[in-house]
Amino acid sequence: MGRSSSGIVAGLTAAALAAVGFLGYQASATAPAPSAHEAAAPSAAPSAAAPAPAPGPAKPNAVPADSGTGTRVVYSAAQKRVWLVTEDGKEPKTFTVVPSTVHPKPGTYLVNSRSNAVTGSDGVPVEHVVRFAIAEGSGVVIGFSARVDGKLPEPDPTRKTGGIRMSRADGEAMWAFATRNSKVVVVP
Repeated sequence: MGRSSSGIVAGLTAAALAAVGFLGYQASATAPAPSAHEAAAPSAAPSAAAPAPAPGPAKPNAVPADSGTGTRVVYSAAQKRVWLVTEDGKEPKTFTVVPSTVHPKPGTYLVNSRSNAVTGSDGVPVEHVVRFAIAEGSGVVIGFSARVDGKLPEPDPTRKTGGIRMSRADGEAMWAFATRNSKVVVVP
């Protein structure tokens, strides 16, 4: 072979290596990443069975233990959360809320009035209003509601308001669940 044929072989070899490298890169870029279990798995089988994992912490959105029993609405201003708990033991519907500036004291209340649509104490049109308390000392009525415009801003801290706000979809769920005389449990 002459110089020209060895140059051709070298060129073809370089092209072949480049093609293999490119195909390898493409394959690695499209392959799924290994799971944490696969990445941490030892290369050899362990000689003894691994111990069972310790139980994890309670579900972060679990119904508070001190919220009583039976069908009830559970509200926590500190957690900014509501639970709609049924007596049948099914997983309760839970969702976040925006607390009002005036909070009810922990305890058990009954839904005392409802309004399909009104203007809230902050001057905003609201719907699915479910009232359950009057704050001691201020006379502010406290209840759940959803803004008609769907927004969920923090309330003006300089105003005394009792509207615990939720999304419109959650407001509909509350409206269907918390009829007059339904139990509302307020927890810290």
